[in-house]
Amino acid sequence: MKNTLFMLVIGLFFGTGFGFLLAQVPGAEVEGHDHASHGVAHDTHDAEMAGHDHSRLVEAGTPAPTVAFTALPEGNGGLNLKIETENFDFAPERVNTPNTAGEGHAHVYVDGVKVMRAYAPWVNIAGIHPGDVEIRVTLNANSHEQLAHDGTPIEAVQVVTVD
Repeated sequence: MKNTLFMLVIGLFFGTGFGFLLAQVPGAEVEGHDHASHGVAHDTHDAEMAGHDHSRLVEAGTPAPTVAFTALPEGNGGLNLKIETENFDFAPERVNTPNTAGEGHAHVYVDGVKVMRAYAPWVNIAGIHPGDVEIRVTLNANSHEQLAHDGTPIEAVQVVTVD
């Protein structure tokens, strides 16, 4: 019995370690859409993204979604965002499923770095450095691709002063 338990523990230890190493192999990512394959990291937004066409995600004949937001500073490095959309519904129960026109979630960026996914119109961002920061909210399909219409990303950007 002692040998069986000992072998089980060793097997779990080495099996976990091997699985971790295998997951680190380049090209092991199989889920979702990786912007890095286009030369642009998913948390980077610059001129290169302007030429990255996701317009196939907004089906022809479907009203294009829009997004805007109101940022309400709450002090101590925090912001409350009210995300306002048209022709788009938040669908947290369908994240990581095939795309459905007019639904998904939002990604929220602070100074170009993705800080969260938003599955509802109100979100709170904490721990932001004081001063002026750029907040960007993008609308994303269930499979996380950023939505675009006629090649233009569907997003809202504001510079907000954080206390």
